[in-house]
Amino acid sequence: MTKIIGLTGGIGSGKTTIANYFKELGIPVYIADVEARKISESPEIIHAIKGVFGNEVFNNEKLDRVKAAEIVFNNEAKLKQLNEIIHPAVKKHFENWVLQHSNFPFVVKEAAILFESGAYKDCDIVISIIVPLETRIQRVIQRDGATRDDVLKRIKNQWTDEERLSKSQYAIENINIEDAKKEVKKILKKIRIY
Repeated sequence: MTKIIGLTGGIGSGKTTIANYFKELGIPVYIADVEARKISESPEIIHAIKGVFGNEVFNNEKLDRVKAAEIVFNNEAKLKQLNEIIHPAVKKHFENWVLQHSNFPFVVKEAAILFESGAYKDCDIVISIIVPLETRIQRVIQRDGATRDDVLKRIKNQWTDEERLSKSQYAIENINIEDAKKEVKKILKKIRIY
């Protein structure tokens, strides 16, 4: 049976970079945020989101992520409502994706909120990507053109590194990508797939 490696870390930790390295090594990778975006464009999900937020977070029938983020990262109840719409749909999509990759011994599910969403419960192994807070903040400011306050609001809605580490089997420090890649290979050797 295919085993699931959960890959998580706070915003700006470089999860996608590490996930892409797993892909380079021939391991299928599911990027939850990318798939959630696609799922949020389906008619039934649009209908459900409109039921909670009305038309204010839509622009020509497309979800306006900036407007939605402004609302949910300042309102915990609205964030919870949005997650209750998106997470079950992503979970079902991921389960189907795993079935399509059942010929692989391992797959990776990369998700920023693996723990917050409860998705870690479906993983056989969890790896957390750890990076100092200030480095993460600077990465996101450079990547997204976000303000420091915006980044801090998003961080506030995620678990801390300490909380993640308490429930992870492995950790990778992602300050230097070459060192992080070596850690990936060490972990894969430990779990006997590389």
